[in-house]
Amino acid sequence: MTMLTADRQLELFYWMTLTRIFDENMVALWKQGRGLGGTFSQRGHEAISVGAGYALGPDDVVAPMHRDLGTYLLRGMSPQRIFGNLLGRANGVSGGRDANLHGMGDLDLNVIGFISHLGHSLPVALGAAMSFVYRSEPRVALTFTGDGSSSAGIFHESLNMAAVWNAPLVIIVENNQYAYSTPLDQQMKSPEIAQRAAAYAMEGVVVDGNDVEAVYAVTHAAIERARAGGGPTLIEAKTMRMLGHAIHDGAEYVPPALLAEWEKRDPVQLYRQKLVESGVADAVELDEIIHRATVEVVSAIEAAEASPLPEPSSVEYGVYADQAPTTRSSSVRPAMTGRQ
Repeated sequence: MTMLTADRQLELFYWMTLTRIFDENMVALWKQGRGLGGTFSQRGHEAISVGAGYALGPDDVVAPMHRDLGTYLLRGMSPQRIFGNLLGRANGVSGGRDANLHGMGDLDLNVIGFISHLGHSLPVALGAAMSFVYRSEPRVALTFTGDGSSSAGIFHESLNMAAVWNAPLVIIVENNQYAYSTPLDQQMKSPEIAQRAAAYAMEGVVVDGNDVEAVYAVTHAAIERARAGGGPTLIEAKTMRMLGHAIHDGAEYVPPALLAEWEKRDPVQLYRQKLVESGVADAVELDEIIHRATVEVVSAIEAAEASPLPEPSSVEYGVYADQAPTTRSSSVRPAMTGRQ
């Protein structure tokens, strides 16, 4: 497993904590009726989005999903900018055009916006990966998809093409046990989604999706293998979606005993426990990180709620490529301090 210094372990804890606190406040905001449209909880997915995002190089491209908030944050999208998007504000990522975790693409940060239909980001990320090959650039594309979409045709077509072209592509399947309300055993007979990689003669790996360091290690290895010309990798990260599909879904179809079992494996709490037990940090140091992340999120919400809505006259901007762009980030590269 790739070794991490104590400083980098604390960075991972910070990003996971920021993701969790953002998520808790986002859910509370919507339950108070202060949000717009729907929203999707990240709870249970923090180790996947942070571990994978942390493994990316600054010039690599990523196409995250709606439960990959940690990756968006790692790539340089500030909590204020993301909350601005959720609240439909002009300074949000989509300039007020999508009050959701969808539509948060920013090519200045090498982030491809999420395509709502799961699986459809795969060929887009594959296209980005092949563009790197054509230009002889040592870059890699990474994307995420869900367990349900791994049974869709577009998933298999993308894997087949990626393997045939030896594309520098890493695909992470976030196996959170449910495709909306359909449990895994009603979707597929195969016990492991990663087994499907063998049909295309590509690397397939299973990882504990609640262990951030394990996710980082397998993703980092896959990225570096792809960068060196070793072709694509399919990673299956096993976790549990701890809340419903979206804010409107009470998830009554999930057995309470199953949720209780996974709650014992909460990725943020497990990592906190590991850092304390290994002597990397004590409880006071970790509480300071939690406080810092809390202040960031609360400040982001206040700033987003005080931000203006988009001008009605701008409604047609961004519909076609030659029109005036929506609000973009002033940063041209993600903040990747200390990462590879």
